[in-house]
Amino acid sequence: MPSPTVIRPVARQDFEQWLPLWDGYNAFYGRSGETALASEITAMTWSRFFDAYEPVHALVAEHEGQLLGLVHYLFHRSTTAIAPNCYLQDLFTTEASRGKGIGRALIEGVYERAQAVGSGRVYWLTHETNHTAMKLYDKVGERSGFVVYRKMF
Repeated sequence: MPSPTVIRPVARQDFEQWLPLWDGYNAFYGRSGETALASEITAMTWSRFFDAYEPVHALVAEHEGQLLGLVHYLFHRSTTAIAPNCYLQDLFTTEASRGKGIGRALIEGVYERAQAVGSGRVYWLTHETNHTAMKLYDKVGERSGFVVYRKMF
């Protein structure tokens, strides 16, 4: 009988397996090669997961000692609620594990943590061309109808 996949908080010893997942996530969104994130950003992101004063958290999906996916999320205040909102910022699974429930399990792991701190909402964004992921998202959440605007500096 195969062992189950475990969704758990990231640990310091996970860095060597987390990094290729992080790099894969960033490459999916065009951040690789000349447009890759600066190593300082990756180092700071990693350190935030272990800083009790940071609202940034990470879960990983582990199966038989191998990391299959990651999810990063953060809590923040809102002007329309007392409880914090939870923003699911990054979600990525290995290509071989896609379609096997890993992404759903990672999202549900965030839901559990958000409920544990009294958050009334988990939300996330994806690119409009990310049709494969949107098939899952349409099952585990609802489209808000909001359009995102931004200005880069």
